Amino acid sequence: MARLPLLLSLSCLGTGLALVGGRALLARQPAPTPATATDRLEWLQHWDADPWRRREASLLLAARSKDPQAQRQWLRGQGWGPDPLAALVLKQDALAAAALGRPETAQALWRQLQRRFPGDPASADALYALGGDDPAKRRQLLQRFPAHPAALAAALAAGPEAAERRRGALHLARWGARWPGAEARLRQVCKEDRPDLSAQQRGQLAEGLAELGDAEGALGCLGPTLNGLGASGRLSLGRALLAGNEQQQGQAERLLLDLVRSAPTTPEAEAAVRLLAQQGSPAAAASLARLPPRWRDSAPVLARRIQEAEPKGDGPHPATDAAALDLLRRWPLDPASRTLQWDLVRERLLAGRWRAAKALLEAIPTDQLPPPLAARQSFWIGFVQQQLGDGAAARATWEALLRRHPGGYYGWRAAVRLGQGDLQLGAGPHLPAGADGPGGGSGWRPLASGDGTLDRLWRLDQRTEAWETWRHRRGRRAPEGSRELLLEGRLRQGVGDDWTGFGLLEQATLKLDGNQCALERELERSLHPLRFEAAFQAAANQGGLPMELLLGVAKQESRFTPAVRSPVGATGLMQLMPETAAELAGGPVPESVLEDPAGNASLGSRYLAKMLRQWDGDPLLAVASYNAGPGAVAGWVNPQLRSDPELWVEAIPYPETRLYVKKVLGNVWSYQQGSEPGC
Repeated sequence: MARLPLLLSLSCLGTGLALVGGRALLARQPAPTPATATDRLEWLQHWDADPWRRREASLLLAARSKDPQAQRQWLRGQGWGPDPLAALVLKQDALAAAALGRPETAQALWRQLQRRFPGDPASADALYALGGDDPAKRRQLLQRFPAHPAALAAALAAGPEAAERRRGALHLARWGARWPGAEARLRQVCKEDRPDLSAQQRGQLAEGLAELGDAEGALGCLGPTLNGLGASGRLSLGRALLAGNEQQQGQAERLLLDLVRSAPTTPEAEAAVRLLAQQGSPAAAASLARLPPRWRDSAPVLARRIQEAEPKGDGPHPATDAAALDLLRRWPLDPASRTLQWDLVRERLLAGRWRAAKALLEAIPTDQLPPPLAARQSFWIGFVQQQLGDGAAARATWEALLRRHPGGYYGWRAAVRLGQGDLQLGAGPHLPAGADGPGGGSGWRPLASGDGTLDRLWRLDQRTEAWETWRHRRGRRAPEGSRELLLEGRLRQGVGDDWTGFGLLEQATLKLDGNQCALERELERSLHPLRFEAAFQAAANQGGLPMELLLGVAKQESRFTPAVRSPVGATGLMQLMPETAAELAGGPVPESVLEDPAGNASLGSRYLAKMLRQWDGDPLLAVASYNAGPGAVAGWVNPQLRSDPELWVEAIPYPETRLYVKKVLGNVWSYQQGSEPGC
């Protein structure tokens, strides 16, 4: 009998070890992702021994389904436990119930969510749904989750009482001035409720309008003085005024100078100095001379003085070169230094002053530059080496460039110079089949943010939830540094906001240094996604063009945004003018067709094919014509186009077209190569 307790103990120990071992074995199995096949997810949801994995499979299946009834079936019984995924299950179940016309069920689920998970971002949606006409719940939502999209939507819907409407407008001005519909609400409250607003409240609303570029609305809200407007608001107002007429620009320069003199040690003062240094008016130059001492000898101000002292003409400029070299060596990392370097190098390249160009190029070590600027610098160092008769050094420089930065415009030009490839402009597409990366993969990739919650939401295809969680956590703070910009850019892309997402990703590339290879690779993938594949492939086949050419144009024109409209009226992904579209179609084209990806891509493909035929297949002339018109481009054709096409591009008299050609053809090369940084 004495052996029985021992046997029972050993049996319990063995069972415990088996459970622990089984759990460890389960943990080693691949986690489900959006790339997991549906039949595999269904097996996991029904039969996997791990309840957490069953819930993850349920959420992925629900995200894959468009039918609310099917979504509820997949989510049934998955709202257990304290895990935040339970909050997500309750939220999605409530949304599906509401979509099926079952408001009582939805309300019960929202109440359960709010009771069990009051601090989870999903609870913001519960407060919004339960708020209705309850001001107390709306205020609770605004206080607890101020930057959450549900709070911004509630702030916009506030009213009709004047006090509630003002409270909502002030909330939007502080936490989400760019929220759709916010601008009209801010203007309304400034106009109708101005006598009831304090100076601080008027300043808050004015700052929101200034952030949106509405300088007149901001000034109208403030009245005759700027009382209530802090440093960040004055900076936003100055930036908005600079986009106006000559009188407004003068007002902006005075405002920015006053900001620097009153708060010289703030980040806003530095931004104001940079804005002033970029203005070309005599008044702005005079403002720079009146800056506090700490800013009069800063890199932005000295760079402006050097540019003003640059003599006209193609002759030697030794004094300017010496001053510029001193500035570049003192402040190699300052954005003003980098801008000055390229402006002066370009002028010396076009004048054939190779040694002066080389000295300026080498003043900033290439490994201290962000990838796009490092690639540009390396290419032109190689070009100058060749012009100076050192062909072996040029080849070595370009080969190193291709190893480190194989994509983009300068990767293309280095490859051509080395005889290692060129754009393929025949009928395509040429995208690598099934590629995941710049070559065209639209497959899922981990978010790799370092934040377990965000990474798990992304892995479970809960992209909206991941974005809302990030937005709630970030609050008013703008993303800082390449890592945060990359993260927010990918999250924006995940919810379909390519317009903002690409802008953030491009900012991120300019904040990278040479020691962030993993980020650089992820940025390259994210900057060259495959969008609207069926529409672009059909249009490419119709026009006898490679799909990468259409993708390269659409990315630069509209950031793949179908309904975007330019200030001059161009519409859609490939930004066709209505007159051009009508000429191609043989009659007026409805706006709905221009906003449809398939219709727009078809017309854009026909126009690109026409430009290529007109210029005998020359991509530089065809793409320049797409931007500036074939009439203007005809006046630029000269022998340099064949001997040194890179210099021909730099001599394009329209800065917009010059940049456009490099961006579009760099996109095409990156898409066709499917290449990643070689770091």
